[in-house]
Amino acid sequence: MGPGTAFGLSAAKPVSEVRQTRALGLETRPVVIGPVTFLLLAEAAPGAPAGFAPLDRLTDVLGVYERLLATLAAEGVGWVQLDEPALVTDLGAVELAAVRAAYERLGCLTDRPSLLVASYFGGLGEALPVLAGTPVEAVGVDLAHGDPAGLGALAGKTVVAGVVSGRDVWRTDRERALGALLAVREHAGRVVVSTSCSLLHVPYDLDAETGLDPALRRRLAFADQKVAEVVELADLLASASAPGSPAVPVSAPAPVTVPAPASASDPVAVPASASASAPVAVPAPAPAPMGERTGRSPYPVRAAAQAAHLRLPPLPVTTIGSFPQTGELRAARAALAAGELDEAAYEERVRAEIREVVALQERLGLDVLVHGEPERNDMVQYFAEHLDGFAVTRHGWVQSYGSRCTRPPILHGDVRRPEPITVRWASYAQSLTARPVKGMLTGPVTIVAWSFVRDDLPLRDVVFQVADAVRAEVRDLEATGLSVVQVDEPALRELLPLRRAGQDAYLEWAVAAYRWATSGAGDRTQIRTHLCYSDADQILAAVDALDADVTSVESARSGARLLGEPAVKGFGRGLGPGVYDIHSPRVPTADEVGELLEAALRVLPADRVWVNPDCGLKTRTYGQVEAALTNLVEAARRLRGAVESRP
Repeated sequence: MGPGTAFGLSAAKPVSEVRQTRALGLETRPVVIGPVTFLLLAEAAPGAPAGFAPLDRLTDVLGVYERLLATLAAEGVGWVQLDEPALVTDLGAVELAAVRAAYERLGCLTDRPSLLVASYFGGLGEALPVLAGTPVEAVGVDLAHGDPAGLGALAGKTVVAGVVSGRDVWRTDRERALGALLAVREHAGRVVVSTSCSLLHVPYDLDAETGLDPALRRRLAFADQKVAEVVELADLLASASAPGSPAVPVSAPAPVTVPAPASASDPVAVPASASASAPVAVPAPAPAPMGERTGRSPYPVRAAAQAAHLRLPPLPVTTIGSFPQTGELRAARAALAAGELDEAAYEERVRAEIREVVALQERLGLDVLVHGEPERNDMVQYFAEHLDGFAVTRHGWVQSYGSRCTRPPILHGDVRRPEPITVRWASYAQSLTARPVKGMLTGPVTIVAWSFVRDDLPLRDVVFQVADAVRAEVRDLEATGLSVVQVDEPALRELLPLRRAGQDAYLEWAVAAYRWATSGAGDRTQIRTHLCYSDADQILAAVDALDADVTSVESARSGARLLGEPAVKGFGRGLGPGVYDIHSPRVPTADEVGELLEAALRVLPADRVWVNPDCGLKTRTYGQVEAALTNLVEAARRLRGAVESRP
């Protein structure tokens, strides 16, 4: 976005959806991203004037919102919801002034529906009194993850109280939720019971999960069950406000919304630890400060040992881990689950795929190979299926990004690794080649971030339990003869608290958990990590503190923005800025890859630069992958001569 970006209104989609639902006899509330969040999430276009920020275009954007509200009013829409999740982050004077200006202007319109401004994933903080002072009719607040303190500022307004969490799968503590609703009612003009956010983030219906352990099922609520909880809490609140009504027995048994084996005596709120044993002792009670080494020799010592052992050329070429998951592989996995294919036949299919992937990489000339991960359905679910303390669903799909969906595991108890998980397939791949093969693991922070996590232990303690399991796997991979082990942490940035006050503490223990997970490896074993979807440029100090020997990061997709960060020049270990955007079917030419490598060599010493794609190749076709990797190898070969001739 730049100073000259033109904004226009295309209201066909919300209008058609209003008409479709009205034809079904339903009145709906259109939901639109709010103007402040829209601009705060935007980026300045390349070439925009220095000092320009998308928020500078607020006045122009508000004109489009005015036309949208007028259009919806003409359709007879009674309410419009404007989502402003950015309001739960740290806001300065400029951002708060924008909130005030936006909602004073929109609220003063005469030709509009009633306005609900909703935020989620935390408390509104300093934005709350600002919103309260504008003419909007209703404010949505996340009371499952925020504090009801300060809601007195909303006196006279409708408060949409999000007391049922939309971000996890645990049943609501009815006593806590009703207490929050009663507290809000002391101040608000009207209280509406709601979920804390959209139910997009949770599976649809627990009734479909007949294979889950009965004790665990009694602790769970998916989207359908959460809607039932909202209705029940609304009824309880109404009963509490009826003239002459008795006090509501908030701790009394509630109607069961989960099918058998739950009984009518089961309370809605079941402690998250109901079926868990006592928490195990975590391996590192206090995280070491970032930068303090844990268990391994300093990087120069390790780098020398690894160089002598691996004997790699300059600008070594590798991939991130996964190769295309073909239709045949997915069909074989589905046939195994359905009992239509036996375990022996399935494993032979996996072995055949590994043989083909290893042979392809050798033929193309890659330097460090991978086994392609044909046995894995998902980088988190696969590990959850092999660790104690996790449960996986059959139908619990949620949207990941775009049209892609995933089934997050449910981390409900203490995490233990009963036996090695990846050793068999990684060692098989290594037996097929004299070139080094990477052992591929998902890191502890990412496993936890992409699961539904128990809420009866601090998140840090849960992550360290997973880190202990990963550490054992690293040691077993090394013992079986692998010289390279990659422990991916793409979610490191994702779990970063939204407010700065909690970020340093999180990064301290997240880094410590990674270092514990990898601390058992010897100096000769190259430990690698990978980050994507993560805006790694925003947390480079923490990435550096992970102390991985090599870090690969998404870079091509973002136009090599990472290389412009001053901290990259001081990055102390190997770095592989991605040179192939795997999100696009387009194959980069060798010249394009070479330009990206030359940009990396301008800011990094040549002996620390690696050549790799942005991310795994799971979503691409073999035709695209073979062509792209051919060009990566060619670009690296062209530059090696110049690198080797440097003094």
